[in-house]
Amino acid sequence: MVSVDVQGSSNALIQVRSLEKTYHRGSEELHVLQRLDLDVEAGDFVAFMGPSGSGKSTLLNLLGGLDTPTSGSIKVAGDEITRLSAGELTQWRARHVGFVFQMYNLIPVLTAYQNVELPLLLTSLSRSERRRHVEAAMALVGVADRMQHYPGQLSGGQGQRVGIARALVADPTFLLCDEPTGDLDRKSADEIMDLITRLSEEQGKTVLLVTHDPLAAQRAGAVLHLEKGVLVEAAIARTAG
Repeated sequence: MVSVDVQGSSNALIQVRSLEKTYHRGSEELHVLQRLDLDVEAGDFVAFMGPSGSGKSTLLNLLGGLDTPTSGSIKVAGDEITRLSAGELTQWRARHVGFVFQMYNLIPVLTAYQNVELPLLLTSLSRSERRRHVEAAMALVGVADRMQHYPGQLSGGQGQRVGIARALVADPTFLLCDEPTGDLDRKSADEIMDLITRLSEEQGKTVLLVTHDPLAAQRAGAVLHLEKGVLVEAAIARTAG
């Protein structure tokens, strides 16, 4: 279960303690996150909501090792990632984190297959092993028939499915989804959220989702609200979608 309040030690998959992130703009200090505490258990599906500038994407970037906090600690599966070097963080992300972005971030000159294969090029898997992983991931998200298509030949929903396959292909510890439906029409958005929900419920994936869309957020098991860098509300019940 997601916990915002820290009570003693925790065996949670993700443990955040006194997390702060401050940016400097001239002489001005922007306190984006303020002494944030959070526990997320393996298999949880958590949505973060809040107005623009509330710190949602900053928190996701910190949890994924894409940014470093001003102070505080983040521990994932026993690794305190705030103490890792840049090189160690790169290796850690490759093993543990699957990123799903709003704009898909597919490389236009590569086929869908090649885009999904990219994370595996950092591993020691053979070419045939990589193929098995890619085919399984693309079949899981329903784009097995689009392997040789280029991003420009895909619909928005298909492009996002390829992005999710890329996030899944290395079997990461958890998925970080930053506005994954923000660039999609309602029908495609609902289909993508159906897919992410199935990954959580049927595959047991731990999912952390940033969204402005209440229909997307209601799929999560917990909805946490950020206001000016502070977690102010937690709703644990999922609404049927």
